[in-house]
Amino acid sequence: MDNDVAHANSDSSIGDGGAVTMTSETREIASNEVCILIPTLDEAATIGDVIDDFHEAGYTNVFVVDGDSSDETREIARDRGAHVLVQSGDGKGQAVREALRYIDVPYVVMVDGDGTYEPADADTMIEPLSRGYEHVIGNRFADMDDDAMRALNGIGNRVINRSFRFIHGADYDDILSGYRAFTVDSFDRLSLDSDGFTLETELAVECVKHGIDTTVVPISYSARPEESETNLHPLRDGGTIILALYSLAKTNNPLFYFGSLGAGGIVSGGVIASYVLWQWVQYGQGHEIMAMASAAAILLGVQLLMFGVLSDMLVTLHREQRRRLEQITRKTREPDHLDRDDDDP
Repeated sequence: MDNDVAHANSDSSIGDGGAVTMTSETREIASNEVCILIPTLDEAATIGDVIDDFHEAGYTNVFVVDGDSSDETREIARDRGAHVLVQSGDGKGQAVREALRYIDVPYVVMVDGDGTYEPADADTMIEPLSRGYEHVIGNRFADMDDDAMRALNGIGNRVINRSFRFIHGADYDDILSGYRAFTVDSFDRLSLDSDGFTLETELAVECVKHGIDTTVVPISYSARPEESETNLHPLRDGGTIILALYSLAKTNNPLFYFGSLGAGGIVSGGVIASYVLWQWVQYGQGHEIMAMASAAAILLGVQLLMFGVLSDMLVTLHREQRRRLEQITRKTREPDHLDRDDDDP
């Protein structure tokens, strides 16, 4: 395969492995079974060192998917021996989804190309996959440089992680981490629509939604080199992530989503009704239109609450059915696995 894949209309693939079926057994994962996936946009200052460090760590299958950088990111990556794909769309989420179509090894380590993550932590990220986990998140807060994250970014990250824990019911410590390891099979089971910086948020929510076996491991996180500029806008992107967390609850935690909307309708209707009642008692003035609006808001709120309860029941039943189907699928695969073992000399 050539090092440079011009655009996403090619039939080439990254790596030389094939799809595998994950089992409960522990197995060694060879470096040639792992693709290092690096989404980039104007990372010429750091991408070369990142690729070299992964090569030194024993991972030579490096795949750079570039968002049409205006600097020399692609040329540097190609010169350092990485496969390069220019994504056909925009945004990190779209880049990763597109890149996965070209990867035919069973394991992927996804990492940012800004030099803030340590390639030496790749073994730590991959090890849980050998024990049957399907998705691994690197926790940046376990070993973070003092100047690696601005105070505002740190506060925002903690708010987002606590919101995720409250809304989606899982504690992943650092859902915005850009250092991930996962099986291609588990990624294919996710329904990802995000195009931009909400990719990591959507990955975390989808792992909860689809019951992907997920774990968190400690990693190091360094400050971005001075010559490298961030593409992140804390306030704008932070607000977008919070909205994504809430909107994704529609299918993962509908009781919270519709319940919160219903509670808002009931509270707002109650406030209006209280004002109308006070005006009538105090001054003898009637506000028929406002009274009708308050009644409509309260009725809508009650209906949304009921819809949330019903939706939550349907989601619970759907998850239970999916678990049973997965169990049946695993059981049907086990005899084939045992037969192969019996044939071994």
